[in-house]
Amino acid sequence: MAFFLLHSFPFYKAQENNLSTAHVSSNRSTKSPITSKRVTNIIEHMTYEVFKYTARGLYEEHKFLFTLLLTLKIDIQRNRARKYITDTMGEKYAEGVILDLEKTWEESDPRTPLICFLSMGSDPTDSIIALGRRLKTETCCVSMGQGQGIHARKLLQQTMAHGGWALLQNCHLGLDFLDELMDTVIETETVHESFRLWMTTDIHKQFPITLLQMSIKFTNEPPQGLRAGLKRTYSGDQDLLDASKVVQWKPLLYAVAFLHSTVQERRKFGSLGWNIPYEFNQADFNATVQFVRNHLNRMDTKKVMNDFVGKIQYGGRVTDDFDKRLMNTFVKIWFSENTFSQEFSFYKGYSIPKCTAVDQYLQYIQSLPAYDTPEVFGLHPNADITYQSKVSRDVLDTILSIQPKDSSGGGGETREAVVARLADDMLEKLPADYVPFERVISLVRSTLTDLKLAIEGTIVMSENLRDASWPSSTLGFWFTELLERNHQFYKWIFESRPNCFWMTGFFNPQGFLTAVRQEITRANKGWALDSVVLCNEVTKWMKDDITSPPSEGVYVYGLYLEGAGWDRRNMRLTESKAKVLFELMPVLRIYAENNTAKDPRLYSCPVYKKSSRTDLNYIAAMDLKTRQPPEHWVLRGVALLCDVK
Repeated sequence: MAFFLLHSFPFYKAQENNLSTAHVSSNRSTKSPITSKRVTNIIEHMTYEVFKYTARGLYEEHKFLFTLLLTLKIDIQRNRARKYITDTMGEKYAEGVILDLEKTWEESDPRTPLICFLSMGSDPTDSIIALGRRLKTETCCVSMGQGQGIHARKLLQQTMAHGGWALLQNCHLGLDFLDELMDTVIETETVHESFRLWMTTDIHKQFPITLLQMSIKFTNEPPQGLRAGLKRTYSGDQDLLDASKVVQWKPLLYAVAFLHSTVQERRKFGSLGWNIPYEFNQADFNATVQFVRNHLNRMDTKKVMNDFVGKIQYGGRVTDDFDKRLMNTFVKIWFSENTFSQEFSFYKGYSIPKCTAVDQYLQYIQSLPAYDTPEVFGLHPNADITYQSKVSRDVLDTILSIQPKDSSGGGGETREAVVARLADDMLEKLPADYVPFERVISLVRSTLTDLKLAIEGTIVMSENLRDASWPSSTLGFWFTELLERNHQFYKWIFESRPNCFWMTGFFNPQGFLTAVRQEITRANKGWALDSVVLCNEVTKWMKDDITSPPSEGVYVYGLYLEGAGWDRRNMRLTESKAKVLFELMPVLRIYAENNTAKDPRLYSCPVYKKSSRTDLNYIAAMDLKTRQPPEHWVLRGVALLCDVK
């Protein structure tokens, strides 16, 4: 209960309760002529008011847990956890530990396997082979799976007897062989001193615990933060810097390293960063660096980098069209002749250093901020709220997941009684059946009725409700949306066509937009459907201001802008207000024109059904006016959402 309340409390949503509490805190908190002290007093007063507001609805046994979780949540979301670690243990503890494979190898011996736990984009194979090559040791690999045990057995026999490194990949696919492997490593009498056993595996509950205990374990994930990522790139020797004598080599190498860390860091911001969290890895960086090195003398920097990096190397992993646009935008902005000028910077404070030695680069990289503002990656500062909230949820989920489960009963309503009461409430609110909505309504009614009978023990529980559902965060939201969808369809069928359509109310919004295009095409003699394109304009009105439909096309409402704000006076995109993650858009008019070319000065904004920006949720693209170049909003990750719950 405390966990639910803590996570459902709207810390960053502009709701009336928060504004009211802030106003009261401003009036009632201790006054001070010193601005910083005055702000601190208001925050302290408001924090306690929020605490009292929530705690009064908790049982005594839950109040302490809520206080503990609230403290942890505030610390994490204000980045205080990092400061606490730094103040207590030192700054090095707050920074990510960068994997040094050579030192890891030095700690091992022939009877101590080295196991890498895999994650997205973290395959260490290339790094292990490169290290072996540098140490003049051959590395032989076997990818585990069905029937691969015999090949792994031969490889172990050969390398243990004659030396060399054995790399068994994806050992979670060969669990049956691992007990034999462990016995072989332990019991073989004579093992060549240069033998090492490297293994990679996904986390699997049936992986032998004894093998884990006798091994050196490591991960190969990209370290968090630009500073840590760049330090990892430049932690090698001087050879890479000296690989080319061309003047542009070192600046381009640093720019590629910066891009590599950036595309990885954007993943932590969820759909604001990338619609799909791609598996960018060290192989992408190595291949790009090798290409630049091979073609530096004869290449047009802008064109070649756009084609190779934006469309082939890094861009080759990207499958979503709007993610492709984002990748190409990064390359377009960061790789040009301007890259080599004194004025160039990725973001203020993040320029390309003029260095010649690895130690100089590392010294400059160490001077970068330990914590990067989202603006470094092209995002609005509000994106940090999304990230920190996710971190908080993950930490708290982990804490709660390891707590002992108390099975003792308590007072109050039983779970079955609560479900039965909710089912009664839903049945009472459910409308009568009608075409074409009758299938959904009748299925919900029958399922709720069966649910009550199942609670009574009369029948077996049914799961048919899921067959009629669309994605929603909770059953409560799902049922509310059902009633709201019914309201729109019922009025449309039995009363009149709506003056303004609720976009979220359509199960298939793409079909609705296609119907609009067809209707307008039929109304204009000589127009061909294939050449007619949908257009849009953002009005100055909200839904309640609409009293009649447009002369042509339709009005739609219910769209939320994420990643940007909307300037209603000038009718264009603007930066988001601080701590406002979503902004309700005015009514949009959607119409169609014949053979209309897109205006490149407008930002083509994707529209999605849900905050998860996948192809399944994609609806269309709307053109929005902007004072800044459209590329600015591409980097911001701006999109329109039908539902933000």
